[in-house]
Order: sequence, then structure tokens, then C-alpha cells
Amino acid sequence: MNGFWRVLRFFLKRFWRHPFVAVSVIALTAGDRLILVQRRDTGQWSLPGGMMDWGETILDTGARELAEETGLTLTCFEGLVGVYSDPKRDPRVHAVCIAITARVSGEPQVMDIKEVRAVAAFALSDVPLADLAHDHAQQLQDYFSGRLGLT
Repeated sequence: MNGFWRVLRFFLKRFWRHPFVAVSVIALTAGDRLILVQRRDTGQWSLPGGMMDWGETILDTGARELAEETGLTLTCFEGLVGVYSDPKRDPRVHAVCIAITARVSGEPQVMDIKEVRAVAAFALSDVPLADLAHDHAQQLQDYFSGRLGLT
């Protein structure tokens, strides 16, 4: 039994000392509208996204989170926006976030009522940059400017 606790302690120590990997999706409709979700916990708007599951690729995670939160389908990956690793970017946990941009299809709707209060499609000029969760304003500014974000 002593060996079990030693192995468990080894894995727990390493698990809690390493950041999680997350993906956020700058999701654009055919009409160039940006999809945002309103978080239930803070009321702020955010990009769809979340934590990567074991065995997933970045695109798998983006597509899954997009569908789980908004009911939309990721139809075309357009590019990497940036990698965001500031330990303070997410108040819940240290997560390295990989931001991608993609085209989406379908009718936006709230799918995860525990996490999402609303889903909306914004004209790019109407995105509420001042009321975005985490570092999503920075991710969008990097996207709008066309520069690769790296923090």
C-alpha cells in the first residue's frame, strides 16, 4: 500500500504543478458576425471554448466546446490567433489558452445552461471589448490587428 501512495503523490504533485490547456474559438458566421457566449458565473461575454480533454487535438477541443456551448458546428479552421499563458489570465486556474479562428454554421443557441446564460452574434464593430472575460479582449485585439498573440 505504501507504493500506491507514493505513486499517487507523484502524479498529484505533477498534475497540480502544471497548467491546463484550453482553447478559445473566434467563431465567425457566414455573415462575418462574431459568436460570443455570456457566462453564467460572471455575466461577462466570452469566446466559446474550454479545457482540452485527454486524447483531443486543438481543433477537436474547439469544435467540441463550440458545439457544447452554442450548438454551432466548426466548418472551417482559418488560423492560429495566439497562445496566451499569463498565469493570471483565468482566475480559476493556470491555463495556457490557444486561440483559433474558424468559420461556423448553424443556429446559435444556449446548449450548456449551467455555464452559458446567452449566445449572441455580434457585428465586428459591436463586440463588447470592455466586458469580456479572462483575456479575450486581448485575443480579439490580436485577431483584429492580424498579429500573432503570445503572452
